Amino acid sequence: MKIEKLQLSKQKKDINFQFYVLLKFITKLQASDAQEMLMTENIALLKSNPASLIESLKKIFIKSQGKSEYIKEICERLFSSDDIELFDFSLKLHQIKSLLLYEAKMSDVININKLSDLDPLSLEYDRISVLKPYGTRVSGALLTLLFFEKLDNSEANFMSKDSCDLIDSISKSAIHFKKKGLESNQIFMLIFNESIDQSIKSDSGSNYESRIQSVLDKAGVKNVTKAHDKNDKSTEYDFFFELGNKTYGIGAKRTLRERYKQFIKTSFTSKIDVSIEITLGLDLNEEKAKTITGHGTYIFVADEVYKTRDFLRKIDKVYSVKNLNLKTLKKLG
Repeated sequence: MKIEKLQLSKQKKDINFQFYVLLKFITKLQASDAQEMLMTENIALLKSNPASLIESLKKIFIKSQGKSEYIKEICERLFSSDDIELFDFSLKLHQIKSLLLYEAKMSDVININKLSDLDPLSLEYDRISVLKPYGTRVSGALLTLLFFEKLDNSEANFMSKDSCDLIDSISKSAIHFKKKGLESNQIFMLIFNESIDQSIKSDSGSNYESRIQSVLDKAGVKNVTKAHDKNDKSTEYDFFFELGNKTYGIGAKRTLRERYKQFIKTSFTSKIDVSIEITLGLDLNEEKAKTITGHGTYIFVADEVYKTRDFLRKIDKVYSVKNLNLKTLKKLG
């Protein structure tokens, strides 16, 4: 069986590339609501005069530091009335993107509600937190597919009454450009996935630290800060505080990988009274545990890991996170 060679026409490639670039730079522009409204208004007023439209768009961002280069990139692609209409279509879809992203995140609320009944440093809590971004991606993809199906069918009744005119306008543009070879759903998903990934990174970057902070707060630990070691600026403590006359520094890493070797250096340079590492413990083998504790650092691991690994329970300086409380902290050091 012979497979025919896949081919894309130049027209199809050009219009989809143009659409992607416009969406990309609109996203980079990070325009305020007021600026987006002005852009939309100026497009409606000046779409028959590209030169005047370009000047009006540039004026909107003339005082916005760092944004002029992005609007310049957009303006340099507005050669014809079709380009301007595609830009208008891209701008309106960008405004819808925020709504779809919010809806994608809202679909995970049920799982998030489950977390309130779990220990924030447990493996089960971590599993749900780790899987949440996957759910957001899947929900986002399905919602986008459904949204563009509605556009193709000229349906606007899924939005509020005030939004029907906007959706109707977007639908007409989607159908118009589809005839020219634009795969708006596919290209939009490229940008939408980038936004989801960025949102996930922003949400999850400090997730594990936030969970540890909540445990410290519940334990009654006060005045917790992030700090660099006084004697070794390359060593940073995710949590630094004092109890009685002792100083405590805590490192927070879900997994240790090769980072456990840093404790050897820290033991020679740091003058902190109590050094602690909090980790899930999934990759904590006996050798790593002995290296870390042998150089003066205490380890707290997820309770499920602590209970199932005999060698951890035999090492004096290893604890379950269930014991991360004032009573335990005060007896360390």
